[in-house]
Amino acid sequence: MRDTAQPERDVRLPRARERDRETPRPAAATTGPPRVVIESVTPEIGGGRFPAKRVVGEVVTVGADVFAEGHDRLAAVLRVRRSGDATWQEIPMEARENDRWEAAFTVSELGTYEYTVHAWVDAFASWRAGLSKKCAAGLEVTSELLEGAELIRRMADRARGADRSWLAEQARTVGGSGEMTARARTALAPELAVCVARHPDRSAETRYGQVLQVRVERERAQYGAWYEMFPRSASPEPGRHGTFADVIARLPYVAAMGFDVLYLPPIHPIGQTYRKGPNNVPTAGPSDPGSPWAIGAPEGGHDAVHPELGTIADFDRLVAAMREHGLEIALDLAFQCSPDHPWVTTHPGWFRHRPDGTVQYAENPPKKYQDIYPLDFECAEWQALWEELRRIVLFWVDHGVHIFRVDNPHTKPFAFWEWLIREVQAVQPDVLFLAEAFTRPKVMHYLAKVGFSQSYTYFTWRNTKAELTDYLTELAHAEVHEYMRPNLFANTPDILHEYLQIGGRPAFQIRFVLAATLGASYGIYGPPFELCEFRALPGTEDYENGEKYEIRHWDVEREDSLRAFITRVNEIRRENPAFRSNDRLRFCPVDNDRLIAYVKTTPDQSNQVLVVVTLDPHNPQSGWVDVPLDELGLDPQQPFQVHDQLSDARFLWSGPRSYVALDANVVPAHIFRIRRRLRTERDFDYFL
Repeated sequence: MRDTAQPERDVRLPRARERDRETPRPAAATTGPPRVVIESVTPEIGGGRFPAKRVVGEVVTVGADVFAEGHDRLAAVLRVRRSGDATWQEIPMEARENDRWEAAFTVSELGTYEYTVHAWVDAFASWRAGLSKKCAAGLEVTSELLEGAELIRRMADRARGADRSWLAEQARTVGGSGEMTARARTALAPELAVCVARHPDRSAETRYGQVLQVRVERERAQYGAWYEMFPRSASPEPGRHGTFADVIARLPYVAAMGFDVLYLPPIHPIGQTYRKGPNNVPTAGPSDPGSPWAIGAPEGGHDAVHPELGTIADFDRLVAAMREHGLEIALDLAFQCSPDHPWVTTHPGWFRHRPDGTVQYAENPPKKYQDIYPLDFECAEWQALWEELRRIVLFWVDHGVHIFRVDNPHTKPFAFWEWLIREVQAVQPDVLFLAEAFTRPKVMHYLAKVGFSQSYTYFTWRNTKAELTDYLTELAHAEVHEYMRPNLFANTPDILHEYLQIGGRPAFQIRFVLAATLGASYGIYGPPFELCEFRALPGTEDYENGEKYEIRHWDVEREDSLRAFITRVNEIRRENPAFRSNDRLRFCPVDNDRLIAYVKTTPDQSNQVLVVVTLDPHNPQSGWVDVPLDELGLDPQQPFQVHDQLSDARFLWSGPRSYVALDANVVPAHIFRIRRRLRTERDFDYFL
């Protein structure tokens, strides 16, 4: 059964004070309209229409432009709560440069948090600043002290308990008949400012017009290494259809390489009608297995498994075995049907029909997919269709699937995905969705906005230094990083880029290091990747004799496999927490365009990694790297050590520029951990 228990709600925020829910109130007649302007709040996605995204334990830094006319001092607070809670927590915001204010909070639980900004003119702080200047100039301040005494009296009226009586006493002293200098000293005392700050006059505060949201998911939404494989090709015996038991036998191999997620293409029955043959030829032979994406046969549809793979009970055993190996299953979610799918007969209205009465099959000219019928999400029975698709997803959730890789989501309505993801996560909050949409940027971004946890990217087609730098900088630092989490797949069953076709083994190593170190989440389609399968149909990115249309046998024990290299890089990822996020990626200048260098760090700078990769799979390359010493907190006058995690070599560097040389035929990259110099009392050097 699904666990429908909701996580306990308990917002823990630093330096926060609690304020009960308030209904908007008009300013008092004597105060006039609010004077403070609040604008350009970040993160604010789609004008507040969509939530920003974080994972449990991450910090949300909220910024806002807060200003008013004149020179009065202002105060601002960030208000935060779990969605549905009656109580807000308030965190004082701090002024930065150019009227920019910031505050931050940590999200500790799955679900949705809400936040907004309130600000007001701080009359006491403004008065206190003016008094301080006049006192410093030696001016008469009797009138100012009387004005301040009245301010303090009004604050005493708002206070309770000990603060009330103490503020009243301070007001009498400041406005009394004592010596002016002593009264001014009382007025400027830090303890008075602290007490007054607890009871501000917010009767004319400005309230930002939006309550914004941040959606919090588990860490796997942001960080993980994915391995894709076809179960039907998992048999150790050439020519035999693989089973779930064969996949279980393959799990130690996948887990030992350090992967977190095992992604399986569709595991459902495959239709016979218009079944495709090898290399997508339109006619299949009697033994051709067809495409797993042509879902549905007399044995069942999206809630059934291919009988040659096993049974639902066998699938459950596979999921349990994955957990024992530290792996999580991701299942392909392809909302389309073969002509033999039971829905074609039981729900013909769910499909679009052509004028001749036949069902419209899928096309992506010049490609035709006669073996696939798209669903019609705008049909008259759309509500029943949507509910059935929701049932399908929850069926697999009940069987332990909490990650779905969604096939071609950009061909289905945005409103459907927003509804479906919300419905599923309301039942099981830790379910994640990866959008496989290689389409226009705005469409990819919008899918992320409506709720997809991760997104495929254009990484496969970014191969030059300029392309990689520009694109990854955008993903890490433009507004898109607030809501779109990239998953950098180095290859897929549909995409064997020309770089891999012609670059040989070094090209696979180069692209692997880039995917695994540039992205907190990345994936490979194996075994073709680790076995450096480079053969493609001429003039295409399609694998020759690809697994989409036939069963392949892979000798995963081959000596030329990249298995050991992949294992080491994944070990490095796990040993260095800097690789767990994307937003602290910084590229470093290199005077050779065939070399690319970048730094990743943890927020507290306790883990700092410098990666240098050659982009040339054929020739040795060298150059000078500019290391951002200031950003890394390194003293330019002191040496520092770089420890290559791939080779275990150590180098002592000094100053901002260092020389590197790489030959992809030997090793394609340096993954340096930066170690700081320390000295003991005996003057021995150590590096952390």
